Amino acid sequence: MTDAAIVGTGPNGLAAAITLARAGLSVTLFEKADTIGGGLRSTPLFDRDVTHDICSAVHPMAAASAFFRQFELPARGVPLLQPDMPYAHPLSNGTAAVAWRSIYHTASHLGPDGPRWMKLMAPLTNRSTEVVGLFLSPQRSLPRSLATPLLLAQRVLAHSTSRTPFTTERARALLTGVAAHAVGKLPSLTSTAVALLLGHLAHSSGWPLPQGGSTRIADAMAADITAHGGAIHTGHPIKDLTELSAFPIVMLDIAPKAFLDMAGPRHTLPARYRNALRSYAYGPGAAKADFLVNAPIPWANPLVGKAGTVHLGGTRADILRQETATAASRRADAPFVLVVDPAVTDPSRACGHKRPVWAYAHVPHGDTRDPVDLIRRRIEDYAPGFTDTVIAARGLSAAQYEEYNPNYVGGDIAAGALTLRQSLARPTPRWDPYTTPLPRVYLCSASTPPGPGVHGMCGYFAALSALRRHHALRTSPDLSPKKRDGETN
Repeated sequence: MTDAAIVGTGPNGLAAAITLARAGLSVTLFEKADTIGGGLRSTPLFDRDVTHDICSAVHPMAAASAFFRQFELPARGVPLLQPDMPYAHPLSNGTAAVAWRSIYHTASHLGPDGPRWMKLMAPLTNRSTEVVGLFLSPQRSLPRSLATPLLLAQRVLAHSTSRTPFTTERARALLTGVAAHAVGKLPSLTSTAVALLLGHLAHSSGWPLPQGGSTRIADAMAADITAHGGAIHTGHPIKDLTELSAFPIVMLDIAPKAFLDMAGPRHTLPARYRNALRSYAYGPGAAKADFLVNAPIPWANPLVGKAGTVHLGGTRADILRQETATAASRRADAPFVLVVDPAVTDPSRACGHKRPVWAYAHVPHGDTRDPVDLIRRRIEDYAPGFTDTVIAARGLSAAQYEEYNPNYVGGDIAAGALTLRQSLARPTPRWDPYTTPLPRVYLCSASTPPGPGVHGMCGYFAALSALRRHHALRTSPDLSPKKRDGETN
């Protein structure tokens, strides 16, 4: 008999399966789609030789999280390629703010705000392991030392109001563009925390792209699962928990909305818990456009073309206005857009003159607009002539994103609004947030701590919780590419 069933093969479902399998349990995974990966899927869309990342493309957390540091993607044949410039932020006057891997180089390009950038980021960079460990934790216990929380608290409070210590627009926009990754009302405590986490990682473990596309991460994780006896069934939706009644442990890499549907009336969930899941808030949506182009993006400022990720939002004031309007379900004609030209960092992603361009726009929850023209025009604002390079394009509205992946409710790729309350009590105020009132059923999606991102920690922590409760195992299994006896997988 299989020891554990995992529903969903996103990065957290795969991480849960790896952790359980490495602890000696037999695992079976069920995936509704025809391919594994969730947010890690990549596929050719227009040309068989050009691969597009359907969801995520750039992976700061895959280089930083404790799970992936132990799992060692590069040792499994998945190089994490680092751009010299993790991200850039062009402005309408042709100037641009750029974050380099080198914090010193970044500061030197920020004029009078250079010392302020150093003061903000350098202490976090020097303590990056502790900073990441704090953010990517179950967030239910105090850290051993309060030095890092205090360091973060001072900075969050200083930058989470409409006023900012920065005096130049380049520095203001550079940090605010990273804060917009929180996809919600700006400014806020949580968005500033996101800015500090992602911002300092640019200067430490980086914002890498997996060579060949995001699917390479999922493939490496799946290979480890099957090497340890696990089975993966694609095209196999689970509609009711009764289908899994034979499994002693059930791990659900699904959103609270889907859990309620799956539990149905046959499973006794306390009314208070059901109501808490029903009131779980989802955030604004993401609308995706994929372009096949015949040339690099013709940025007005050539420096922007060297960056791994580009934020299009204009000034700090523009971004605050756009993101706050989007959070209030008001459509913006010039939304915040994230753009990646993967071939800048990974030349293998280009085939001759053809190359993919990946882009997201932040839009209201459940927005039904086809985003292709909206995003194309936004890129054209900062890269005149981009339209002439486009060979083909495909858009997914926020509403269609939920159809593609039910975890993205209303297009919310964070699997739940990043409010202060939901950052600390996700999805409900439970001491062990991975458990449910059903003793053998666990949640392990990004709707649990530590939240969104390709880091695997939600699945990892959920699996450790199950191992403690069902097998009295209190030590983490070895996740490295080599088994304990020294044999390779």
